[in-house]
Amino acid sequence: MIRAHKIRLHPTDEQKVYFAKAAGVARFVWNWALAEWTRQYETGEKPTALQLKKQCNEIRREQFPWTWEITKNASDQPFLDLGKAFKAFFEGKARRPRFKSKKRSKPSFYLANDQMEVGAHRVWIPKLGWVNMAENLRFKGKITGARVTRTSDWWFIAITMEVPDEQPTKRSAAVGIDMGLNRLATLSTGEEFENQKYLTTALKKLRQANKRLHRRKPGSKNRERARRQVARLHYRITCLRDDALHKLTTKLATCYGIVGVEDLHLKGLLKNRKLARSFSDAALGKLVNLLTRKVEQRGGQVVKVGRFFPSSKTCHACGWRWEDMQLSDRVFLCQNHQCAYHLFPQDRDGNASLNILYEALRLIGLSDQVVGGTGSDAT
Repeated sequence: MIRAHKIRLHPTDEQKVYFAKAAGVARFVWNWALAEWTRQYETGEKPTALQLKKQCNEIRREQFPWTWEITKNASDQPFLDLGKAFKAFFEGKARRPRFKSKKRSKPSFYLANDQMEVGAHRVWIPKLGWVNMAENLRFKGKITGARVTRTSDWWFIAITMEVPDEQPTKRSAAVGIDMGLNRLATLSTGEEFENQKYLTTALKKLRQANKRLHRRKPGSKNRERARRQVARLHYRITCLRDDALHKLTTKLATCYGIVGVEDLHLKGLLKNRKLARSFSDAALGKLVNLLTRKVEQRGGQVVKVGRFFPSSKTCHACGWRWEDMQLSDRVFLCQNHQCAYHLFPQDRDGNASLNILYEALRLIGLSDQVVGGTGSDAT
């Protein structure tokens, strides 16, 4: 199993300059390789990453001598990355590779496992020396490589390692999850996780910072200082959101072996002009991706229920459907006189989570093994 550990670095001012140079060389080599690839492809040739790397090395010492000031990984890896990008593009899995911008692209460069060494709270980088790390590695295994990136004003290193596969443990519990904006997740067990709305909370400060940025003169030091403040605010919002999502998904993956979720059409939801920012702030897509990955790593299974399944309009006890239900109706009232929940107020999201659980169990052939009608266990 390949796992990555992202750690914040504490470089000195000289080391920051080195990082910036290495990231600049990596960006320059990528753009040169992409332009050369495009030129050769238009003339009928079939370029490859290794051919472009050989061509670049032949002219580097004369035309680009400044690229030798940093580790060779920063100038070698972009060719391999470009080859992978074009392979994914020709297979229809990704869009065509684009040129990288100094202002808009994230600065980064690669380090091979034989060009680095990890010690206690530090990492050794060629032609630079030891750089302080905020923490030690959490995993034990063989290091396969690392990538140094900059986010806002901070530098990070993501070290990938080959670790032994985890022994999955079987968990009989099953749960259904209804995701939304008012509550981020409502479980069929009755647990509720509120949507903290980190972007909405910080929106006032973010607007003030953006106004301050656009009032500054382009190219001035004050504008650069204002730009960094905006970047720090965005990074803080991202960290708070990711922390909440990781804690929630880890708890669910640890407690449940079968998890039923809705197959949401996220691109369609983001086209709603009134709710697009709220959906982006909730990050429901990332929630599903993290949950799927963690549950599968622990030997569980995530079952996606069809997006057109009427989970909110259907009574979980008798199956009666409320056809004219509106989004403003937050309480579900069953109108079936023979139902045990007849005119008994139910939470809309709680009822939907139970329906999602039952449908997920039906899809995998375990619909007859729900215990007690609560949706909390399956054997």
